[in-house]
Parts: sequence; structure tokens; C-alpha cells
Amino acid sequence: MRVLFFCSANEGIAPEYNEAARRLVRAAAARGYEIVSGGTVKGTMDVICKEAAACGAAVRGVLPRFMEPLVNPCLTDTVWTETMAARKEAMREGVDVVFALPGGIGTLDELFETLTLSKLGRFHGRIAAVNLGGFFEPLDDLMAHMVATGMLLPADRARLLLPSTVEEAIELL
Repeated sequence: MRVLFFCSANEGIAPEYNEAARRLVRAAAARGYEIVSGGTVKGTMDVICKEAAACGAAVRGVLPRFMEPLVNPCLTDTVWTETMAARKEAMREGVDVVFALPGGIGTLDELFETLTLSKLGRFHGRIAAVNLGGFFEPLDDLMAHMVATGMLLPADRARLLLPSTVEEAIELL
């Protein structure tokens, strides 16, 4: 079983986002999940790798070769790719649950590609944007607008789960 985290690589984000990541990693590790992330020493990715290691969980990092200087020393498995596109594909391999934590454009890129692949029947895991403090409310509003204008089918909108607390997210494991 694998759980994949899409998250911020930025430093200095609100501490509650990193604490939520720690709590989710601990819960996943306690349930026997392998933790998968972007595998760098940056931002919440670093928090996830360190917490997984502290819990004794297997932690897989997937990095394109140009990010080699950023590889996290806590990884138990490192997967190297040539491109960012190949990275996203390798990150999703064998994953049962995807958690998008508050993040920036990279997180949204990963999330939307995964949702698209789910719609096309190429990804079969659960997909959740953890809506801590309402972070993903604008995204939820946009998706509602897309449904209202006929750009997105309600069934495809329903592919994205929006737990608003860590406890609700843990229930998806």
C-alpha cells in the first residue's frame, strides 16, 4: 500500500500545514503505508520524509536527475527520472491514496494531472485535497463553476475529495 503526498517545496509556510503533514504521515505509517513524495529537502517534502523516517516507514522519493543535489537523505527508496512529467508518472505508480496538501503551482499541476488520469481511467486511487483552513475553497468554487457551465461533469468533480481536517483525511486511508 502506498500513499502519495503532493505538497509545498517552499520554506516559511504556515506551520499548521507542516504539522498536518506530520500527522497524516504518522497515521499512514501506523497503517502500514509506504510514503511517496517528491523526495527533496525542500519545504513540506522534507517534513514528510523526516516524519516517515522517524516512524520507521518506507519512504520513496521520486526526483528528476537535475534535482540530485536536493535528494532527501531520509529516503529508503529513490527513483530517478529524466523529466518532471516522468516524475509525476513514477510518483503515482502503485498508489492507493493521493493527498494534495496546501501548495503552489507544482502541487496544482500534480493534482490536476492525477484528476485527469482518474477521469480517463488511468489512475484508480482516491484523490483528496486536504482543505486545511479553507485553503482549497477557491479551487472548490472554480470546480463548482466548471460544473455549472457544463465544462466538468458532476461525476468528474466528485473524484476530488475535500476533507477539511486531518482526521477526515485519515479516514481515507
